[in-house]
Amino acid sequence: MSSPVILSIVSPVYGAAGLLDELVDRVVRAAGEVTADFEFILVDDGSPDGAWTHIVAAGRRDSRVKGIRLTRNFGQHRAIAAGIAHARGDFVIVMDCDLQDDPRYIPALVAKAREGHDVVLTRKRERRHSWLRNLGARAFFRVFNLLADRGAGDPRLGGYSLLTRHAADAYRRIADVNRHHLLLLSWIGIPPAVVEVEHLARPRGRSAYTTIKLLRHALEGITSQSTKLLKAAVAIGFAYFFAAIIGVVYLVAGYFIHGFRAGWASTFVLLLGSTGLILMAIGVLGIYVGSVFDQVRARPLYLVHETSNLPPPA
Repeated sequence: MSSPVILSIVSPVYGAAGLLDELVDRVVRAAGEVTADFEFILVDDGSPDGAWTHIVAAGRRDSRVKGIRLTRNFGQHRAIAAGIAHARGDFVIVMDCDLQDDPRYIPALVAKAREGHDVVLTRKRERRHSWLRNLGARAFFRVFNLLADRGAGDPRLGGYSLLTRHAADAYRRIADVNRHHLLLLSWIGIPPAVVEVEHLARPRGRSAYTTIKLLRHALEGITSQSTKLLKAAVAIGFAYFFAAIIGVVYLVAGYFIHGFRAGWASTFVLLLGSTGLILMAIGVLGIYVGSVFDQVRARPLYLVHETSNLPPPA
């Protein structure tokens, strides 16, 4: 277990037990083109379909296939953190388990890193998701780039990525509870290189990300990386306040010019609008307070139930 590791591949696993054997075969072949000294770390993120059995069996066939079984489902990005924490390679590649990230690009990612890049991202030529999910991704990136202190860049950039040991050690130091892999890489600030890849259609099954989960993940990504929503709520409040002052001046002037005119409809709309803005601002504040609450509890990002072919993390 003390032998040097050149390359680590990390893949969080959830709801993809039927794909694991093919995934392992393809990753082992692709990684073998780079070096024989690699490890493939599969992180069972509370997968409900018996994925751990497949991971352990693959590890018995090839000791370079290693497994981490979390105590429950902590989420994809915390599972990535667990994998990176255990990874020992000079290069650490993160990829999905559903075979939409093609393992054949592993040599290209390492080759790009060896040109002197600490972070290498992949850009999909075409996203092989449903039109609704693609539309949501484009909307998220536009909103995020507008609100975040550091933009998220191109919506075609994917989580399939490489970190050198230097970047992986920096990544491990980030203790954010609400995590988004690409946004954390952006926050680290190391200029990335980019490799163009083909995004494959999922061969079997369906994504575990429902629309609700995607929306929640997007909201967590925005609020965890920026306070601009709070500032926007304050700006809207001031704009509404000044509009109200103008309205009062208009009503007073109109009273002396035209006399009193009943305006119950406009008053009703005014009340609804002001109430909606207040509730919106309180909601934004509540999201940030909730995020602070989650962070200050200082709970671990994940808990490991058992491992396969792995020593405890350093």
